Amino acid sequence: MLNSSNFCCEDMRRNLEYRCIKHGDNIWDCPDNLICYSDSFDEFGIIIHDGGTSYIRILFCPFCGKKLPTSKRDLFFKILENLKLEWDDEKLPPEFKTDEWWKKRGL
Repeated sequence: MLNSSNFCCEDMRRNLEYRCIKHGDNIWDCPDNLICYSDSFDEFGIIIHDGGTSYIRILFCPFCGKKLPTSKRDLFFKILENLKLEWDDEKLPPEFKTDEWWKKRGL
C-alpha cells in the first residue's frame, strides 16, 4: 500500500490518488487515470485503457524523472515456483495478493 513516503513528487501523488465521481475506485475504467501502482510487485505503470487491467511498467517517474523502485515481479514468481504454486492457484496464500509477501521478507 502506498503512503506519503512512496511519492517521488506531487504530480505522482496526485495521479495515483485521483478518483473521479463516475468511476470511483475503478482506475481501469476511468480514462483520466493514467498511472497505477501494484503493491504485490512494488511497481508503477502507465495504464492501457483497453477494457482490462494491463499496464506498461515504468522505471522512472514521468513527471519528475526520479528512478522508481525495482520491480519485485520476477522475485514474486520465483518464490511461487519454489513453493510449487501458480498465480491463480486457489492455495495461494493471501499474503501474495498484497505487499505483505515482500515486506515480511524484508525486501
